[in-house]
Amino acid sequence: MNFRRANEKDIPQIHELLRQVNLVHHIGRPDLFKKANKYTDEEIAGILKDDTRPIFAAADDTDTMLGYAFCVHQEHPEDDNLLTPIKTLYIDDLCVDENARGQHVGKSLYEYVINWAKEQGYYNVTLNVWTCNESAMKFYESVGMTPYKIGMEQILSE
Repeated sequence: MNFRRANEKDIPQIHELLRQVNLVHHIGRPDLFKKANKYTDEEIAGILKDDTRPIFAAADDTDTMLGYAFCVHQEHPEDDNLLTPIKTLYIDDLCVDENARGQHVGKSLYEYVINWAKEQGYYNVTLNVWTCNESAMKFYESVGMTPYKIGMEQILSE
């Protein structure tokens, strides 16, 4: 398995992986998630060019993408009155192709992102996970992540 920054040739596979992860969310929370594409080709192309939003790809020996990690650089300014000035790498989305699951692609990709973040001087790596996605929660716990804040809701209409 090889790891690299995603590029424009990956856009069709990125769309397929986005579809797969969105379907999990739609099934778990159809009240919140539509069956729709998250990004257009142009939006993905823009993200691919943005160094503050790297997309990392896990690819097989034929360079076919098996998974991705959409990441976002976050930093609080030195003059922020509340938070310390740290660099955080936020994983906005991590997905492994349903045909490659169980082959440790996700774990290897996650470890690649962690190592990259360390090399770049990040303090931490964070992400959000929906409680309806129990397999993702178990995965993130298995690679050493721990909760650091919890979002809560009360639905007001049925």
